[in-house]
Amino acid sequence: MTTTRSDKKQTRISRGAMIFVLAVIAIISVGGIGLLYVLSRHDGDAAWFYLPATSTPQSVKDSLLSALDPAQASKVYHIWEMSGGKTSTAHGAYRVEPGETALATARKMLKGHQTPVKVTFHNIRTMPELMSRIASSLEVSADSLSRAAYKVLTDSGFKPDQFPAAFIPDTYEFYWTTPAENIVTRLLDYRNRFWNDDRTAKARALGLSPVEAATLASIVEEESNKADEQPVIARLYLNRLNRGMPLQADPTVKFAVGDFTLRRITGSHLAVSSPFNTYLNKGLPPGPIRVAAKGAIDRVLSAPKHSYLYMCAKEDFSGYHNFAADYNTHRANARRYQKALNDRNIH
Repeated sequence: MTTTRSDKKQTRISRGAMIFVLAVIAIISVGGIGLLYVLSRHDGDAAWFYLPATSTPQSVKDSLLSALDPAQASKVYHIWEMSGGKTSTAHGAYRVEPGETALATARKMLKGHQTPVKVTFHNIRTMPELMSRIASSLEVSADSLSRAAYKVLTDSGFKPDQFPAAFIPDTYEFYWTTPAENIVTRLLDYRNRFWNDDRTAKARALGLSPVEAATLASIVEEESNKADEQPVIARLYLNRLNRGMPLQADPTVKFAVGDFTLRRITGSHLAVSSPFNTYLNKGLPPGPIRVAAKGAIDRVLSAPKHSYLYMCAKEDFSGYHNFAADYNTHRANARRYQKALNDRNIH
């Protein structure tokens, strides 16, 4: 039988693993502990422990104690310490699986074999909120992420108001110790892959760039959380854009005012001077008013044709809207909604 290079490499790896195990057992056996000690298993649910860059041997011990029962934590620490463990190598986040041996946990720390952590973000409106959400799952700070985002995104051609268009809400995996710039770069790469040739062509057919499509999707998403209604709203705004009409989208006014809790838009709100106020400015605002979801973007790109130019929240407060192709019908819809607000004493 011919031995391949791959076979030889696998043999070396297997031998290396066996030598490591035997060495550890030998070291601990000298202390009178033996095989049962190193093969002691974690008796419990999966547990995480985190070792920052500033960890000391004592803080490593404390981190293990915070995740494991005292006896198991002591064994892991003892194996790691007697095997020449270094805090610089152990720096990271580790998940201990049910039934995992003390030897296996210590070996991960000795090799720096971290467990990837999941980073999830959805329903994000502002960049500070996004940076804080990501940082809450990783070792980096929100400030360092913000600085990295500014550098990476401006270098990639994004203007600050367009930054939310550089991110796609989803669940991602990172090592806990991943540097801020690498995090932003990977998230931007995911966004760029999301904007494949098919989506880019659909946006172009609507007269939109990917950033503009994400901007419109962000408005649509703020207007309605009803997936079946979002394509209709998207086409309504496209109709207004094509006619040179101001969008007059209430969510952009809320963004300009800085208060998304507004239930009723008044004249003073409509008069707020801001490039995001689409009552005062024609066309799309300079960037998204939230980090638009994938679904919302795709609903913009597949918006069905219709003749609607106006919309008003339904008076039943269902979250749906009444649509109109002419202003008189719209005014009738608006009067019903205003009456419903008054009846409920909503100001």
